[in-house]
Amino acid sequence: MFRTAFLRGSRLTASTIPKQRLYSTAGPNKPNGTPSIPAMLAVASMGFAGYYTLVKSREGQSLPRRKDTTTFEEEEALKQKRLQEKLAKRNQDVKPIPAFSSDDVTVVFVLGGPGAGKGTQCENLTKDYGFVHLSAGDLLRAEQKREGSKYGEMINHYIKEGLIVPMEVTIALLEQAMKEAMAAGKGSRFLIDGFPRKMDQAIKFEEVVVPSKLVLYFECPEEVMLKRLLKRGESSGRVDDNVESIRKRFVTFIETSMPVITEFEKQDKVRKVHCDQPVEKVYENVKNIFDTLLEKK
Repeated sequence: MFRTAFLRGSRLTASTIPKQRLYSTAGPNKPNGTPSIPAMLAVASMGFAGYYTLVKSREGQSLPRRKDTTTFEEEEALKQKRLQEKLAKRNQDVKPIPAFSSDDVTVVFVLGGPGAGKGTQCENLTKDYGFVHLSAGDLLRAEQKREGSKYGEMINHYIKEGLIVPMEVTIALLEQAMKEAMAAGKGSRFLIDGFPRKMDQAIKFEEVVVPSKLVLYFECPEEVMLKRLLKRGESSGRVDDNVESIRKRFVTFIETSMPVITEFEKQDKVRKVHCDQPVEKVYENVKNIFDTLLEKK
């Protein structure tokens, strides 16, 4: 029986074989008018996309865009940016080492409004306690006039334009003056008068030079200071010893130095002295503060 079937199959001709390509991936023939499942899914997907676009456009929202492919240059720029951010963070984490140790050097910031009597009291402290009196303003003016100064032209420009000299310059001058005083055998105790004017100056000074021991604040009513400055103006020859200029200086002091005092008060480093009393009485109070300070040291 098998032999008969084989012989019959061998006699089949090309005309008797169904005309269907064996390599075709098409499925079995569908009845006319019935779409395939992939076609139905494609149509549904396109319809949903159109509906989504319409809704979002009515809501005023921007449509999602395909992310553009970054170029090689953009990738390199991004890498450099990330590297710079890492280096900046590392620099922030590494704090500078102060030039002096607070165990060896004593610094007292002396603050007070114009006419509070800072200069007079600093002279007494220099004489009785061996402090070196450094005035930030005097150092800037001296550097401005010094021949060959690398800061002279800059200081002159800022003063001429009515601007504040960069704190890096003032701090550098203070540090240099302290080194020179110590080298000359004048001691390691310093009164820094009229500095810092802002809290960022105080922070920078303590980071790169030395932490301060305390802030001596001469507190005085404005009317008392005004009277003293007008009296001084009779012989000082200073152009800013007039009522209008003095009032402006009071405002500047309140706006700049008072925040410094407030911040140091939080650290329990401020010692206030009331200056609306005789000079001798003021100095007695100042001496009590310094006797306590140096006893602790």
